Amino acid sequence: MPELPEVSYFKKYLDATALHQKIRKVSAPEELILGTKEVAFQQLQGDQLKESRRLGKYLFVATENRNTLIFHFGMTGNFEYRQGEEPPKYTYFTLHFENDFQLFFTCPRKLARVYLVEDAEVFRKEHELGQDALEASEEEFLELADGRRGSMKGFLMNQKIISGIGNLYSDEILFQSRIHPATAVNDLNQKELKAIFRNIEKVLLRVTKSKMDSSSLPQSYITPYRKAGAACPRGNGKIEKAKIAGRTSYFCVNCQPAK
Repeated sequence: MPELPEVSYFKKYLDATALHQKIRKVSAPEELILGTKEVAFQQLQGDQLKESRRLGKYLFVATENRNTLIFHFGMTGNFEYRQGEEPPKYTYFTLHFENDFQLFFTCPRKLARVYLVEDAEVFRKEHELGQDALEASEEEFLELADGRRGSMKGFLMNQKIISGIGNLYSDEILFQSRIHPATAVNDLNQKELKAIFRNIEKVLLRVTKSKMDSSSLPQSYITPYRKAGAACPRGNGKIEKAKIAGRTSYFCVNCQPAK
């Protein structure tokens, strides 16, 4: 599932292509991925996309008429901006612009969602979205962690606490921090929590820079080696996997000893 770095990439793509273009019409051949009734999207006709901002795994796009388009990319959501009315395969939502270009929103697995709302903050509260993972301060992060009893991996993936970190990059953050993913949050000391906080920023920014190409990540990252039995990138043994916080997790027991 696209996490914060991927949504950052989609934001950059939309900003460079569809922003400030006047919308001629909106089409959604099926309502499968619409989080808002299709008829509501017709009010976008004649409107423009004004600015965008990322909130974790969501992309919020404000319009000139003070509405907000919200994209959640599910497992396989993607943008494609180009000329031509013929949509790519798996297109479920399209913005048609007056410059004869289209922004196609594709999703092979149909798990993405598109919303149109008047108040983005109300949407955020209704969906209980926590603070964007790259916007929280160290002090705020430590306060969020205070008194938590679940696993650190579950804490990082909880979108109600911190938005934007999923299964893939929670493993990377904890590998870089040398913390076993099953470690209880309240078993970590301040030094360990601060290391995790620093690695949230380090990992998410580095992955964003990679433009979704895991092969370009540093050799010290576990992400390219996410397979049980693969060699630890630090040379400390083999990668293991286990179900933690309901998700398959990859880690090195020598680099990340259990507490």
